[in-house]
Amino acid sequence: MNSTEPTPSPRQVELLEAAYRYALEHGLADLSLRPLAAAVGSSPRVLLYLFGSKDGLIRALLERARADELDMLARVRAADLDTAALSVWEWLAAEEHRALLTLWVEGYARSLVDATGPWAEFAEATVRDWLSLLAGAQSDDERDTPVGEARRTRALAVLRGGLLDLLATGDADRVGAAVRGHFAAGGGPPPALTVSPGAS
Repeated sequence: MNSTEPTPSPRQVELLEAAYRYALEHGLADLSLRPLAAAVGSSPRVLLYLFGSKDGLIRALLERARADELDMLARVRAADLDTAALSVWEWLAAEEHRALLTLWVEGYARSLVDATGPWAEFAEATVRDWLSLLAGAQSDDERDTPVGEARRTRALAVLRGGLLDLLATGDADRVGAAVRGHFAAGGGPPPALTVSPGAS
């Protein structure tokens, strides 16, 4: 819930946290109010009253998931981009965060095809969050340059790709070795794109 909305009641906070735990286990794509309400000790009518609609509840759950993400990002303190990216990866790779990250990926993917519903802008906001963290780990001289922007965009692409692979396969050793190897080697500017003559 954003700062322009009324302060939630203790009951609303309690039910949101219970619903969030439920969503971490069951996901959001096929969320049904009746089994959710039964699991959290409430009723569909109460949930609709407190959150306005099913979409309102899903929006609140996505904001709750993003709050966990922002809390993680706020804890990262690093002197350079590669160290910051490695710190983020260690958090992403931890087994105890799989449910949250699966929920995050679900929200990210759904927001790409739902421009008006509760998922709207979730992916874009998440990209901005991560890029902001990575920018904060860059030097003043690099941060606002095209090369600096390209470096943090590439770092985000590596982290996101590694995360998707990890969630799909569970192969933490293989994926972790690739991600750590990339950032441990240091990230210079990405190579210039070259196209062979006659390429289509």
